[in-house]
Amino acid sequence: MSVFRKTKTVKMLLNLFYQQNNAISVVELISKFSKKMNKTTVYRILNKLEDDSILHSFFGKNGLKWYAKCDGCCNSNSESILNKFRPHFQCLSCGKIDRINVEMKLP
Repeated sequence: MSVFRKTKTVKMLLNLFYQQNNAISVVELISKFSKKMNKTTVYRILNKLEDDSILHSFFGKNGLKWYAKCDGCCNSNSESILNKFRPHFQCLSCGKIDRINVEMKLP
């Protein structure tokens, strides 16, 4: 895990993820913060937070990228990753995203 500065913009994004337990689409994030930061800044912060295992991402329907708060499933320890993988699923009808809260072992 690398060191990064907790700037005002980083804190705004992190607070949103700490207030919500559900996944948030990148389009929703860009729209929500459009008056406070440009989309390049949003992407840069999201990539950094994902690299630091604070957030993880996945692709939903239509190739839209979603981000969710990581609860240890993205730890760099490979044993931890194998034991705490929790996939996300998006309903094709309503678009709702859910995460399976069952720990699964990957082969």
